Amino acid sequence: MTERRFAAGDVPTPDHHLTDDDSNVHYTWDNGIDPVLTVAPGDVVRFDCRDAADRQVGPDSDLTEYLAVETEGHALTGPVAVEGAEPGDTLRVDLLAFEHEGWGFSGVPDGDSGGGLLPEEFPNPHFRVWDLDTREDGTRVARFADDDAPAVAVPLDPFPGNLGLAPGEDGEHDTMPPRNVGGNMDVKHLTAGSTLYLPVEAAGALFSMGDCHAAQGDGEVCITGIEAPMSVTARFDLAEGRSVDAPEFETTGPFTPTGRDEPMYATTGIAPDLMDATKAAVRNMIDHLHEHRGFSRPDAYVLCSAAVDLKISEVVDAPNWTVTAYLPESVVLD
Repeated sequence: MTERRFAAGDVPTPDHHLTDDDSNVHYTWDNGIDPVLTVAPGDVVRFDCRDAADRQVGPDSDLTEYLAVETEGHALTGPVAVEGAEPGDTLRVDLLAFEHEGWGFSGVPDGDSGGGLLPEEFPNPHFRVWDLDTREDGTRVARFADDDAPAVAVPLDPFPGNLGLAPGEDGEHDTMPPRNVGGNMDVKHLTAGSTLYLPVEAAGALFSMGDCHAAQGDGEVCITGIEAPMSVTARFDLAEGRSVDAPEFETTGPFTPTGRDEPMYATTGIAPDLMDATKAAVRNMIDHLHEHRGFSRPDAYVLCSAAVDLKISEVVDAPNWTVTAYLPESVVLD
């Protein structure tokens, strides 16, 4: 049986369980949304989270079904109010465990949408389903599900792409951009065992979560990681004596895809603008995967989003800055 649960240690039995029924899901950040659950500090909650396509695709879906997806925003489970949380407080969120459903997907949007890092270079949409599996050696990886796809093994380390609190400013706020209260941060190191600290701006804190990823490269360059429906178990508390102005967290990583130092292939981008340097580094990695590793350019773009880490190598040698893209050699099997 495939191991689907990821936990940093023994996980307490949840005090509460929030399903992903419509009554528990919302699509904007808004401090006017009534909480679907109120918990005491120290309580543990299991969240069932829909994927980024709001369960409109599945393990047997194709590009046509992906292009038919319509969403109002990220599907977020919540909000959960924490007793005693007031503006100016800091909410502590311990991420205890993740459980996937055995599959995920990655998609490249139509270039005209402007989505992703390189929309002008990928005018045509692209879609891949992943099998989330355990190999004979016990490592847990994602593989392309289609027979015609390249042979890859992306290590799994699930995390929620979108988690945070309601903003203090009234009204509806888009779920796409992250904010000081969290949201769509896509920080791949918020894995099981991590602790997140968030500044409270609304009474009760009003925490919500969704958009879980089975894996992602730092950058999420094609606009999707390995998107997957998932259940997340978290503990809530008020961090007495701690004040933060933006999300801060404690984590053990992993800081490379396998959690250890390993051989990498790297490409660089050098430019006077960090975004231009980032685009160049990714463009050069796509060229490498296409010209030397046998990937189609769309599949190379997807792999960069799922498993290639972007790092700022230097920002002190004006007028040019350096961004580097790192590909773990263990991910590509052919």
